[in-house]
Parts: sequence; structure tokens; C-alpha cells
Amino acid sequence: MRRIVWTIFGLWLCGAFIAAGADTYELTDGKSLTGDVISYNDNGVVFRLEVDKYSERVPWTKFTQDTLKQLSSVNPKIRGMAEPFIETPPTERAKKSEVKVHEVSRLGLPPRTPLISALFSSSVGLIALMLIYAGNIFAAYEIAVCRSRPMALVLGVSVVLPILGPIIFLAMPMHVEAAEPVAQHSATASQTFAVPGSAPAPASGIHIVEASWQGKSGAAPGANPNEPQIFQRGQFTFNRRFFETKFSGFFALIRREADKNMVLTVKTGRANLAVERITRIATNEMHVEIVSGAGKQEVMVPFAEVVEVQLKSRSA
Repeated sequence: MRRIVWTIFGLWLCGAFIAAGADTYELTDGKSLTGDVISYNDNGVVFRLEVDKYSERVPWTKFTQDTLKQLSSVNPKIRGMAEPFIETPPTERAKKSEVKVHEVSRLGLPPRTPLISALFSSSVGLIALMLIYAGNIFAAYEIAVCRSRPMALVLGVSVVLPILGPIIFLAMPMHVEAAEPVAQHSATASQTFAVPGSAPAPASGIHIVEASWQGKSGAAPGANPNEPQIFQRGQFTFNRRFFETKFSGFFALIRREADKNMVLTVKTGRANLAVERITRIATNEMHVEIVSGAGKQEVMVPFAEVVEVQLKSRSA
């Protein structure tokens, strides 16, 4: 009997020694675990609480900061798993995140200068000024053609007064030359009127002919069919109505026999165009078909650029 009692007492004493040697680990929910670490991984730790009794795997996030430090001091392998969950003090964090700024060489700012001086002092500014000046000359040329002003005058003023010169001539109305006054009937003046059906009058004097060239023979009645008809800006207004009224025969795809022998020449400030046919016409311009090399080409002609229109026979 004594032997049994001493055996039980020895077992109790061993358990007491084991319990006395076990560590206590605090949890964040206020509870604590007393035992030895027997297993650990990335998911947590398993403790042996008593003889043949084990706890469930406790996640790392449930341990307090002091417990995590306590576990880190037990085993170096546990330290590598527990350190990511240990909060770093603010002072140490500030020292680790300190950024050192090194001095760098900076480009100096150019001195402040007026805009015009800055343009003349750089190559890019000079190129920009040259482009603006060239645009000024081209604008002066276009304004001279559009406003029917002397080309040399407009270009000369624009060269001396860039930008301002073209604006002045653009603001001026279109220059229209006055038609020559018709001489009054007098005994000393020789006047001849071509009346349909009458004999041709002498070449001297004033000839009043029909404005349109459309007739049975393609020319005005009583006029020489080989004599060219000239329509100049200032005496005529070149617009859609003018071309539709006086040159309706040139709108057809195939001209009539009476009109096939006629040649229409349109003079602009850029070129002289021998018109074969007027393909399209709008309010401000018309499209004409001209002979270009071995083929034909369609060209757009603005009414503002037309200086003179000439109609003549091919045999003239």
C-alpha cells in the first residue's frame, strides 16, 4: 500500500515540476496559455499544456506584443516568424525612414528680357520672326489681288509696315476703275451704232454692241466674230450671275456647233487659264476644266482673283 502511495506522490511531484518549468503566454483577448512550444509554422503555435494534452494552433495575431517578443527569444526560427507581427516603435521607424537629400547642380534661369529682344536673341525666335514676315508678304499679295489694289504699292507698304500694312489695305474697300464716259452727240464727234440688220459701220467712233456673245453665229449681232471680247474687273462684276449669263455655252458637256470655235480665257493674279468647260459654279468660286499636258485638269478659280475674262474665236 505504501508503495502505491509513493508512486502517486512521485507522479504528482513530477507534474508539479513540469508545470513549474512551463512558461505562460498572454493572448490579446485577455486569456493566457501555460505550457511548452512543441510545434510552430506560419499559421501559429501549438502548446503542450499538460501531460498528453495539447492546445489548438494559436495564430500569431492573437499573441500580445510582449508574448511575441518572449517567443522570439526562445528560438531563432520562431524569431523569424514572429518579428513581422512585432510593432516597431515610432522613434525607430522614423530613423529607418529618414531620407537624405543630396545637393544637385541646377541650371541657372536666363535673365529676364523683353519679348522682342528674346526673339532676336535666339535662333528659334529668328526663325519664327522670318515665318511671320513671310506670311505678312504673302497676305499682302493676296489682299492686293482681292481688293484690286496696285501690287507694288501694297507689297511696299507691307514690307515697311509688317502686319499693319496688310490690315490697312484689307480694311479699305475694293478699288473699282470708273468706266470711260460715253461721248455726247455732237457735230464734231463721230459716232456709230451697230443696229441689228444694218450695214457694218466704219471702224472709227464709239461702238455699242450687245453685251452677250450668244447669238446665232456665237458673237454679238453686227460685231466682228473674229474680234476678241474683253471683260475687265472694274467694268464688270465677276460673280456667278456674270458667268452663267454670258458664258452659258461653256457649261454644257458637249458644246453646240456655233460655240465650238470659241475660246474662253480667264486671267487671274497667278495664271492665264484657257477654259474648255465650266464644270461647277458656286457663290464665291467656280471650277473650270483646262488642258494640262496630254490630259485635262479641273481647277478652282475664286471670283475675287479674276482680273480679266477674254472671249475670242480660235481663228483670231
